[in-house]
Amino acid sequence: MIILEEKNTKGEEMEAVAMDGTTESNLEATKEEMEGQAHEVKVEELMEKLSQKEEELHELNNRLMRLSADFQNHRKRVEKEKADLYQFANEKMIIDLLPILDNLERALHSSKEEGNKEDGIVEGIAMVLQQFKDILKKHGVEEIQAQDATFDPNMHHAVMQEDHDGYESNRIIDVFQKGYTLHGKVIRPSMVKVAN
Repeated sequence: MIILEEKNTKGEEMEAVAMDGTTESNLEATKEEMEGQAHEVKVEELMEKLSQKEEELHELNNRLMRLSADFQNHRKRVEKEKADLYQFANEKMIIDLLPILDNLERALHSSKEEGNKEDGIVEGIAMVLQQFKDILKKHGVEEIQAQDATFDPNMHHAVMQEDHDGYESNRIIDVFQKGYTLHGKVIRPSMVKVAN
């Protein structure tokens, strides 16, 4: 834009006029208006960017909270698995020892029935049996009480059923093999005869 300056006949400067007829004061006003609009556009852009950043921050915060919760759950699960591992580490060995316990109980029962008390064998077997039971109990092994109890498929394994007048239906008549739990978990169910 070319601006021409004119002087009047008295030599006073007149207002500068652009070729298109715009005066200098109009140019200043237009310039200020454009700067104001540019400022408004920048403010709007900044507000939009701020809004985007707030959304990103909210999303990142949600992700952090989910990751934190997942980590806490994982840590609790690992601690429980570790505790279970320590608690049930001897399960296989105890299961292998249970037939020995059964045989000791049979030997004691047989010796008492026959009245064989020579050389304190019966007392020795009874002491060994009690010591064995005490050690197992110390390590969390408990006998499942089955005789005359109501049949529970989680605790008992029915190998026979029989009609019996002295027992109501679903009651255990006889125990063929004792069952055991380890810290509340059934490691061997009781083998039983159940009344129909």
